[in-house]
Amino acid sequence: MREKYVRQLKQLNTLLIQMGQLVEKAIEMATSALIQQDTGQAEKVVAFDQNIDEMEKEIEQLCLKLLRCQQPVAGDLRFISAALKMVTDLERIGDQAADISELTLTLSQNSYIKNLDHIEQMAVETTDMVIKSIEAYIENDAPKARKVIAQDDVVDALFMETKRELVNLIHEDINNGEQASDLLMVAKYFERIGDHATNIAEWVIFSITGEMFGE
Repeated sequence: MREKYVRQLKQLNTLLIQMGQLVEKAIEMATSALIQQDTGQAEKVVAFDQNIDEMEKEIEQLCLKLLRCQQPVAGDLRFISAALKMVTDLERIGDQAADISELTLTLSQNSYIKNLDHIEQMAVETTDMVIKSIEAYIENDAPKARKVIAQDDVVDALFMETKRELVNLIHEDINNGEQASDLLMVAKYFERIGDHATNIAEWVIFSITGEMFGE
């Protein structure tokens, strides 16, 4: 019985890695579609979100099975509980990648009023945060999780810079307003992805230490 339980714990690790990879792919596809104004790619991201939703359900079912079939020791209980919380954040990141792509379909109708360098940098940073937060969980690495949390400051700074630039463009020409608002929402979605990656890292710390970050 214990051997089956250990196998299922390893399966949980594998599924979390796979879900992290799906989310990483979703962010990268959404970013590429946005930068290149590729409507076909954007539509694929919206459809791809279903795969992430299905993975979330699979992991949740496995976690509940582990909790029902055994009486996990404290460390395992934290590990499984954290996984349940983490998949919710991963699923929401997938939703936000789809939201970005839905905006891309609208934005593709006109040339951009500014380059998207800062938004692209936000995409790079948030993707890295997601990857490293999952790695920290699998490797039981609290210091790596804390670095992810600190990295969110970089994303926040990029968001504020993007917001400043877009507001200035509206002041220069009111006709820029509609696209500027859409681009600001895109940046906001990337900023939220960073927040969800931060949440994941905080749950990693909980799974290792039993304490929430900052307490």
